[in-house]
Amino acid sequence: MMEISATAISDPAARMPGQGLPMDADGIYALAARSMFQLFSSMSQGMFLVDKTGRIVWVNQGYERFLPRLGVASVGDFLGHMVEEVIPNTQMRRVLETGQPVLIDLLTNGAGTFVVSRLPLQDEDGAVLGAIGIVLFDQPETTLQPLISKFALLQRDLDEARRELAAQRSRSQRAATQGERRAKYSFASFVGSSPAAVEVKRQARRAAQSMSPVLLLGETGTGKEVLAHAIHAASARAAGPFVGVNIAAIPESLLEAEFFGVAPGAFTGAERKPRDGKFKLADGGTLFLDEIGDMPPSLQAKLLRALQEGEIEPLGSNQIVRFDARVVAATSRDLAQMVRDGQFREDLFYRLHVLPIRVPPLRERRSDIPALVEVLGEDLALRNDMPPPELGSGALELLAVQAWRGNIRELRNVLEQAAMRSDDASLDAALLAEVLRSSGVEPLTPHPGCGPSVHGRGPQDGAGLLRPLADQVAELEARAIRAALAAHGGNKLAVARALGISRAKLYDRLEQLNL
Repeated sequence: MMEISATAISDPAARMPGQGLPMDADGIYALAARSMFQLFSSMSQGMFLVDKTGRIVWVNQGYERFLPRLGVASVGDFLGHMVEEVIPNTQMRRVLETGQPVLIDLLTNGAGTFVVSRLPLQDEDGAVLGAIGIVLFDQPETTLQPLISKFALLQRDLDEARRELAAQRSRSQRAATQGERRAKYSFASFVGSSPAAVEVKRQARRAAQSMSPVLLLGETGTGKEVLAHAIHAASARAAGPFVGVNIAAIPESLLEAEFFGVAPGAFTGAERKPRDGKFKLADGGTLFLDEIGDMPPSLQAKLLRALQEGEIEPLGSNQIVRFDARVVAATSRDLAQMVRDGQFREDLFYRLHVLPIRVPPLRERRSDIPALVEVLGEDLALRNDMPPPELGSGALELLAVQAWRGNIRELRNVLEQAAMRSDDASLDAALLAEVLRSSGVEPLTPHPGCGPSVHGRGPQDGAGLLRPLADQVAELEARAIRAALAAHGGNKLAVARALGISRAKLYDRLEQLNL
């Protein structure tokens, strides 16, 4: 801190440079102190001194111009007063008590806003003799405008970052209260490279880019729920919740409450706090209505209104609740026939039937069975802490020709039963046939020469007919592309030239065939 003699405090003009001080170390030190004092006095907007009691003992000419703004008539009325009496909001007393400087501070009072410094004056022993008050800038909003603008920009960025962090925390908390309602599957979870599987995934990817309702049609166990998750995960709503409800699994008496929520005390025994329905929980995300064909007629009209208006009315409430949820519905029933039979509202059907996607049964994509067996086997091994099952060509041929009325769900069940019955990881055709019979299914016998697609050939269907031509062409294309890739070390340009197709077409075929 600045050390200065008591004489200099009482008379700062005393003993200025050139008055014959010996130029030893002490002399230079004293000269520097006086020079700094004069520099502060001349360069600052104003300066004053107080003694150790806080009494003002000196003020320079620059500071005198602030006196009228402080309500002080003259310098004589300023000197000799305690600093708090004439300078409102000053922190000079704290500097005198602690001996610690305040290098930069904002002081605001009736005289205006100032950027100030407060420096204690100490003797050689460190005792506080007084303090200097310095006005660095008057009207800082003008003189410091570039600095203030930069600070304001930084502050705005900080505020935005804090708001975004708070929003992320809020979304995380909401996700936690909703049981982490997020998509569990992606399009990679829909296993298959057959033309039928490739086409359904293409349609689903296009549907993911739209906000219109999607209707998934297909037999039980074909993977409709997996596609619903994948559509949500690939959509613009992926960060929002994915809320699924199986209409067939909920008693009809509870469906309305499940969909629209319940107001507190809506009926006897109801909770005293409100309960959100599935529509509200799906706000900002996707609502998956599984088995929509099982919805009772009494509720179909309310569902239609909710979809059309984007609003619901909880049970026992007169309040309208807005929601924003994209609807994906699925059914294993023939909705068009149900409309003709008067079992399903025609207007609701057309509301849902905007982007219909037919999910093919397993018997229409038999060439996917080896890949499905591999994926299902790995999942089975992880769930049961066991080695994955191994199937020989005979076992795969047997699986490839079955009708699979339960589709992938039935295939999983057969594999799991066989794995539980086997003493080792190897599953042969005889064991699989036994499992099928125990489930009430008479297994079909593979025809000679109809091996599974892992050998490059596909099986015949259950009636002994050859597979669709498109399946066979796709397999031939895949074999040709694999061979060309191997021959040219994976060089796509060389492969395209060898096959006589454009590079763009090659990439398209690679994507379609999952190569």
